[in-house]
Amino acid sequence: MGDLFSGLDGLINNVSNFIWGGTWGDAQVLPLGFLAVVLLGTGLYYMIRLGGRPILRFFPALKELWAGRKSQGEDGDITPWQALSTALSGQVGTGNLAGVATAISLGGPGAIFWMWITALLGMACAFAESSLAVKYRETHPDGRIHGGPMFYIKNGLNKGRAGFGGWFGWLAMLFCIGTLISAVATGGMIQANSITESVIQTGNELNFAIPTWGVGLVLAALVFLVIVGGIKSIGSVAGKVVPFMALFYVAVALVVIIINIVHVPEAFGLIFSHAFGWHEAVGGAAGYGVMQAVRYGVARGLFSNEAGQGSAPIAHAAAQTKSPVAQGEIAMIGVFIDTIVICTMTALVILVAEGSYPAEGGGVVSYAWQSSLNSSAITTAAFASAIPGGQFVITVALALFAFTTIIGWSYYAQQAASYLFGDWVTNIIRYVWVLIVFAGCLVIDTVTLWRFGDIANASMAFPNLIAILLLSGAVATMAREADDKVKRGESII
Repeated sequence: MGDLFSGLDGLINNVSNFIWGGTWGDAQVLPLGFLAVVLLGTGLYYMIRLGGRPILRFFPALKELWAGRKSQGEDGDITPWQALSTALSGQVGTGNLAGVATAISLGGPGAIFWMWITALLGMACAFAESSLAVKYRETHPDGRIHGGPMFYIKNGLNKGRAGFGGWFGWLAMLFCIGTLISAVATGGMIQANSITESVIQTGNELNFAIPTWGVGLVLAALVFLVIVGGIKSIGSVAGKVVPFMALFYVAVALVVIIINIVHVPEAFGLIFSHAFGWHEAVGGAAGYGVMQAVRYGVARGLFSNEAGQGSAPIAHAAAQTKSPVAQGEIAMIGVFIDTIVICTMTALVILVAEGSYPAEGGGVVSYAWQSSLNSSAITTAAFASAIPGGQFVITVALALFAFTTIIGWSYYAQQAASYLFGDWVTNIIRYVWVLIVFAGCLVIDTVTLWRFGDIANASMAFPNLIAILLLSGAVATMAREADDKVKRGESII
């Protein structure tokens, strides 16, 4: 049995490395992972075709978001603000804490640069997929809004054919299956496991033993209390919790960065030198260093902001708005907040907070990212060494981040399952979701779980990227019509 699990772990690692890094075992099969190329290529294509919209329309998008605190249309279940908050609840999670730490420890500081690139280009993808989600959404007989990649595949590419017939029916089915897999791995189990790991570590520091099953029971109960009310309950909770948790975390991170301000220039130097292999060039490992930085930067960037993955559009499709373009621009802000702001704060703390951290093989090192620690423990240790009680800040932040991700992804799982099997399955998924959360708290091998999460994300992203590329004409037309309104002095909201 041990050999079976060992072989399964090896297969998961090989598949993940091939998708994102182009390697299989010890062999470099491709220069870069094919999905990393497709993801960045799609973002670059949209950035060019949309004329740099994420940059040029950034400040107008902020105004649209502020106006979106109230309904901007009759259709939809939640306000545009709540739709963004729900999307952010899925985006801002362990990827912003544990994911950034993992990217740096495995890919070097240069991985952060590639996270930034993924985010910048991802803003263009986010605009495309979320505007399509609003344009092609459906209102079912029960009055609920259903939208996302499976529906713009169905109504945009497949010309409204129900089920999985037509040329692109299989693509919608593939996306939904990928969504369910990704929901279990990255939206549920990884988030629950990270909360458990952080709570138990904090308990140990207080000389108080906390059982994993105890954390699992409490977390599962809290999740159920929120998701039982559906998207309106999820949107309401997310609309209140997400802004608070983001501001709280950024404020504390800024305190740590200001305390260690003298190390900030060096931190940025490490990011850029490792991103382009300058740091490894002397030792002749520049090519390998760059590939590792790209592999983990892009993979963790997608894990964090989900741009191009197709999850966030499911939330944005529920917005009470009559303008697909305005909601698409609001979706761009979500990617910016998640990666450019929050992930950067985490990265800088990890790179500047000096301390004594355990090293591989014994001894100590000066920075957490060079230590033998893993995942969220790296971020926790960095904050703990920087400010008194920093570990408790991370416990609270991680719990809030991961909890909101869990409730956001429960909605994505419900939508994917209802598309595949019908609306009747929604309530069943809610109960199953609670069990998934509890099981995630008990997982021991987090490394394999993270790698499986990378595969799950890819299983969603690939069919979604195909769809938004094939529908690029519709996206360009919507953007052009909105720009014409702006030139005439009209509002696109």
